[in-house]
Amino acid sequence: MKKLYIATFALLVCVAGNFGQGKTAKPKPTPTPKVPIVSSSLRQIIFGVVNSGSTLEPIGYVSKGKLSATINGSGDKTDLKAFAKTYYKTGQSYSLVFGGAKSGTASVKSSNASAECAPNTANIRTSGSVHFGKLIMGLGTNIPVKTTASTRRKPTASERSAADAIATAEFLKEKLTAKTLRNQNLTAINVGGSNGDVLVGSYWIDIDKLTRGLLFFIAEKGKNGKYTVGYRDYRKIDQSDMMSGTNITAVDDGMYHELLLDYLDINGDGVAEIFTYQQGFEGSGFSALQRSGSHWTKVYEFNNYHCGF
Repeated sequence: MKKLYIATFALLVCVAGNFGQGKTAKPKPTPTPKVPIVSSSLRQIIFGVVNSGSTLEPIGYVSKGKLSATINGSGDKTDLKAFAKTYYKTGQSYSLVFGGAKSGTASVKSSNASAECAPNTANIRTSGSVHFGKLIMGLGTNIPVKTTASTRRKPTASERSAADAIATAEFLKEKLTAKTLRNQNLTAINVGGSNGDVLVGSYWIDIDKLTRGLLFFIAEKGKNGKYTVGYRDYRKIDQSDMMSGTNITAVDDGMYHELLLDYLDINGDGVAEIFTYQQGFEGSGFSALQRSGSHWTKVYEFNNYHCGF
């Protein structure tokens, strides 16, 4: 029985040259790294705000502009409780980041440290004007965050047309013709710098009744008015990859797609890092992408284990 696992353990990876053409890759389990026992001191940290704005999950500690792994849900119970005691105290408040700026607060209601599944998460309430949804997520952090409003919006008709053309061309590189082109989300954001707004898209197509093609990309408009793909990731998922008893249609609802969380400049270079989220049956995957010249490079990955089946 084949199963597709979103990585069940924490992983810190620096990826060089992740911008490639048509490479099919599926998430694989990774070895358990040694993560230091959590101390009682509060470090700078960044979280994903997921599940329609109701849940906080760790992405990583931040030090000198770089990310490093926290303990993940597969860790020792004592360490998980220590982490929760430090970061998930009832009433503890973090800046809510949406559109690259502070847009309210995320306050802890309760920790899930004793839960059988998702022990390294917390239940939260948010304040502010952000309207979260299943695919509309954000970030939480104790890093100082600017309060100036930034861009996070739906694309214009011309931007959507350009994004659809990009997706169609990228699927063609996989020798796939999109009979019906679908997307989980397509968002325009402004990460800073002089290139204007960036399009971040999560697209998918039916390859056949039991197989899906998933595409994530970041594209920017050049001075010539044409869009250039700065990052792309293509993956194929079929029924045999799914959890036992789970239908491939779970992918149609967002499972295994790489999706935009939000963006935040953590290294102070004036160009924000883009953070993404990938939901799996055994946990959540988080990534950070950084601009490198005209391309974007995935510089960090962390997987928060929830529970086994």
